[in-house]
Amino acid sequence: MSQEVLVVGVGMTPFTKPGANEPYPVMAAKAAKTALQDAGIGYERIEQAYVGYVYGDSTAGQRALYEVGMTGIPIVNVNNNCSTGSTALYLARQAVASGAADCVLALGFEHMSPGAIGAMFKDRPSPFEKFDEATDELVSNSEVPLALRYFGGAGLAHMQQFGTQLSTFAKIRAKASRHAENNPLALFRKVVSEEDVMNSPMMWPGVMTRLMACPPTCGSAAAVLCSPAFAKKHGLTGDVRIRAQAMTTDGPATFGARDMREVVGFSMAQAAARKVYDAAGVEPKDINVVELHDCFAQNELITYEALGLCPIGGAEKFVVDGDNTYGGKVVTNPSGGLLSKGHPLGATGLAQCTELVQQLRGKAEKRQVEGARLALQHNLGLGGACVVTLYERV
Repeated sequence: MSQEVLVVGVGMTPFTKPGANEPYPVMAAKAAKTALQDAGIGYERIEQAYVGYVYGDSTAGQRALYEVGMTGIPIVNVNNNCSTGSTALYLARQAVASGAADCVLALGFEHMSPGAIGAMFKDRPSPFEKFDEATDELVSNSEVPLALRYFGGAGLAHMQQFGTQLSTFAKIRAKASRHAENNPLALFRKVVSEEDVMNSPMMWPGVMTRLMACPPTCGSAAAVLCSPAFAKKHGLTGDVRIRAQAMTTDGPATFGARDMREVVGFSMAQAAARKVYDAAGVEPKDINVVELHDCFAQNELITYEALGLCPIGGAEKFVVDGDNTYGGKVVTNPSGGLLSKGHPLGATGLAQCTELVQQLRGKAEKRQVEGARLALQHNLGLGGACVVTLYERV
């Protein structure tokens, strides 16, 4: 038995470059308070909290929420790499759906450092050992940082199999910038053209330019989830619900397929999406708006296929035809996505949630997708975890 779960409050801070951010407890408290205000309740109504971050000490979640209140509730700290925020959301939804709690807060934040991300604990086995071994076998360019090798390698595999052009990834990045222009919370709001992206410094010749990668970012986002009974009792607006949600981890194909697309989670995302579609009784063509994990333009392209938004091998045509933006089949990353909005790891999944809830409420202003009723969220973390969530306007 499970009960319906409503998203009654969302909030986030503007995303910033490392060094321009406020301390994490300040950012996190602002996002939590914004979500509570949006819901129309006080923190004393929250029964549990799940707090996600990647780069921080244990119980940083408590440190952040003590700025909001000290009510003695359970606070669970969550770390699942780049899918941390949506994992916190997944746990919060489970708590409400199971009846363990009636009103729960999901919070995510990240205080990042400049430059490429790397291991923090170098005196023990890395969770990426097997991923690195597979990448070394499949991608020979050892001078490129690992994250770029992972996702650049996935894009290269698509180029080699389907003849996909580098310019197609540039089109995706340019689209992200056009969307972000209308998002006051995005880190990069300057519109760039396909030519600008192609002419930015080449990080992997023929495979990736600098503008095809998302920047390290600081920020926070939050969501308040509750049961319909709680919403009715407290007079809350329950106009958005989680219709279905699934979380998956790596399967045999990740390393067994000897394909960089699998190393970065293609089958993991595909399986999560299929679970969600089946549970909700919908098809990809029914989706109006999507926030997906575009940590690199290459990952956005292969994720179109993993989510079933286009056929396998059909992603380039999907992009070239403009089916990934306003006026096309489905608007992807109206927020500007990770490429332009930024990617504070622990906050990303909840920032995606914030954007989609605003879209379904019809309050996304210049970014509004007309008539949005079903919204899909895809948040991926290597190592690995993928969370796919379907929201519905009630």
